[in-house]
Amino acid sequence: MQCVLAADDVRQIIADLADQILVAPDIAAAAPGRLALVGIRRRGEVLAQRVGTILRERTGAEVNVGAIDITMYRDDVMGALPMTIPMGTLMNFRIDDRPVVLFDDVLHTGRSVRAALDSLVDFGRPRFIRLAVLIDREGREYPIRADFVGRQMAVAPDSQIRVHLAPTDPHDAVYLDPHPGAGPRGVCR
Repeated sequence: MQCVLAADDVRQIIADLADQILVAPDIAAAAPGRLALVGIRRRGEVLAQRVGTILRERTGAEVNVGAIDITMYRDDVMGALPMTIPMGTLMNFRIDDRPVVLFDDVLHTGRSVRAALDSLVDFGRPRFIRLAVLIDREGREYPIRADFVGRQMAVAPDSQIRVHLAPTDPHDAVYLDPHPGAGPRGVCR
């Protein structure tokens, strides 16, 4: 794996995502304290928490942050992949008639986002849903695009982008695995 973004880069990208969200006209027009951030477990959850902290500091308004588990909404749950044990959804607030920003670490095929949208509407009917991603790469299978993008990356179709975010991972970094399974080729610091 090759390091493509170190911890400082990741922190700056997350701050940039918060800035993009703050200046979005539809979000800025919403009543203070109505914004809800929901992260796809696991690293989308960390992104939502970090952006939520930044937004609270910059605006002084309350921002609800939750996490959604899409395990049972995935279309490959019964496929050849090993079974994932659901972690559960954590949302102690309602999303009805509220602006919601959904977070994911990497937007690739769009399958995770599709599953998250299915899951979200089971919790109510938001005013609107916007998508924020740390990394946007090519390879869509669904007509899904991110509204807020930290970084665009053009990579080979068989490559994998691996995001590490503390506390889920030991440190913050983004790695490119051009040949999955080949092993590490650099340390991000």
